[in-house]
Amino acid sequence: MKRPLKELTNAVTILLGVFSAGMGLKGFLLSSHFIDGGVTGISMLLAQVLKLPLPLLLLVINLPFIALGYRQLGGAFAIRSGCAIVGLSTCLALVPFPDVTPDDKLLSAVFGGFFIGAGIGLAMRGGAVLDGTEIAALLISKRSSLFRVGDVILGLNIVIFLAAAFVLGVEPALYSILTYVSASKTLDFLLHGIEEYTAITIVSARSDAIRQSIIGQLNRGVTIYKGKGGMTGLDQDILFCVVTRLEIGKVKAIARDVDESAFIIVYPLADVEGGVLKRTSLH
Repeated sequence: MKRPLKELTNAVTILLGVFSAGMGLKGFLLSSHFIDGGVTGISMLLAQVLKLPLPLLLLVINLPFIALGYRQLGGAFAIRSGCAIVGLSTCLALVPFPDVTPDDKLLSAVFGGFFIGAGIGLAMRGGAVLDGTEIAALLISKRSSLFRVGDVILGLNIVIFLAAAFVLGVEPALYSILTYVSASKTLDFLLHGIEEYTAITIVSARSDAIRQSIIGQLNRGVTIYKGKGGMTGLDQDILFCVVTRLEIGKVKAIARDVDESAFIIVYPLADVEGGVLKRTSLH
């Protein structure tokens, strides 16, 4: 029973993502001649240059990446992504989205990016993609140790926006970059939300008092590493905890209240899985 319900939830989430991305493209960007980054941006740029239908180009350019990623990402992912891209193309071709801000370029760029980012994020939450960029970047990075996925995506988008500046003009290209930034931020928030986890390491002579305060005030778990001072050679407890970004300031304040000289390291986490990440109950 759980499996069909999960697939139904994924399908609804992907469908919402398709309509959101369609709204961003047709309701904001197309009338202003702005583009997004990635494969979608390439499709939009070629649609303006070659005067071909955007829905057709989205299909033609995206689907080969889905086929190439079949072995790396699995058949279920490929099928869901293929259906999502076909759905987006169909949505753009048939759904009469209103042109919301035809006379305001700034609003078109920002909210076009917002709806596109939300659409991509929803599709990813449903186990699919609406843009083949990430798949292409993953395949390239696997073949070459010189490039990471983020490097490939950044390089691709630089080329796309330089081409947009040459073809569309500098002003539309700059607005397109704003669209991409808006979409990226929306995507990041939708995937990670306010509960994006951050790791904090605290080195202090009063680590036990800091540990008790973090547990007592935030109800967060704390891991203790056994360490030794490099200069003093003295044994020392090192505290490690994972919190949301909203709690970073609170953890710092707790540590400073106990020990003003505490050494604190804060760094973002790409992914967190397992363990106890939610607040623990003291009752």
